Amino acid sequence: MTIKRLHVGPRMSEAVVHNGTVYLAGQVADDASQDTAGQTREILAMIDRLLAECGSDKTNILSAQIYLADIADFAAMNSVWDAWVPVGCTPARATVEAKLAAPQYRVEIKVVAAA
Repeated sequence: MTIKRLHVGPRMSEAVVHNGTVYLAGQVADDASQDTAGQTREILAMIDRLLAECGSDKTNILSAQIYLADIADFAAMNSVWDAWVPVGCTPARATVEAKLAAPQYRVEIKVVAAA
């Protein structure tokens, strides 16, 4: 059994690959001063980079969990998501309102993908 961990920290790894599946940690924007759409764009770019490091890409995403600090931002997040996700490759997805780790975060996204 081989487990590959990327960007390993004291609390978590940014990505873990096991048995042909890529598990990403929840991603939040580095620039949390942005609005919901801006944070979503930044997070999706991070997801693209991490998946590429793992030998995958957004066409292989199996599932996504999206956490919004305010569900009223659902349309703003979706406007960016819909432009990013490839037609015909939409993953199973859930979006919920949740209290995030810090008040400046508007969005957190976690995905699982095939390698």
